[in-house]
Parts: sequence; C-alpha cells; structure tokens
Amino acid sequence: MAERITRADVEHVAQLARLALSEEEIVSLSEELGAILDYAAQVSALDTHDVPPTAHPLPLVNVFRPDEARPGLPRDEVLAAAPSVQDKRFRVPRILGEEP
Repeated sequence: MAERITRADVEHVAQLARLALSEEEIVSLSEELGAILDYAAQVSALDTHDVPPTAHPLPLVNVFRPDEARPGLPRDEVLAAAPSVQDKRFRVPRILGEEP
C-alpha cells in the first residue's frame, strides 16, 4: 500500500478549508484518506466490461396508484366544514406584513 496522501496534502486541504487540525488528526487523516484511495484503486481495477451501467442497484417499481382525474368533493360540502368562508372560498388570516 503506497502512501498516496502526504502530510503536506492534508495540511494544504485543511488550510484551504480553514480547518485547524491537531498533529494526531493530520496523521489520522493521512492514513484514512490513503486507505480510501487504495480501496478506490481496487474498485477501479475490477473488470467491468460486461457489467451494464445502472442508475440504481435494485430494480425500482412504482408502488403508487395511477394518477387518474376524478371528481372532487362538492364545493358547498367542503366550505360547510370550513371555520371561515368568504366569497365561496376559504377565509384565512392575512400573512404578516402583507397589505389587505
């Protein structure tokens, strides 16, 4: 396992991100980021020539019902249950700062 991320790399990225890292964090991040790059290299080395591209690892199925237009509730029935009605519409309190 070759070291791909150096101490200088970690310090440079930390400086760009305006992070103050301790000595232990610099050493730890160098090792962890190096391990991540090693794993990515292993994945890149796999022969994926015969693997079809996918957008999702599992087949997706739409579990919702079809979107079909159908009649709604009668307006008078709905407005009869409303706490306040004005001009055959729901009456709601004004939003703060909005002119009447």
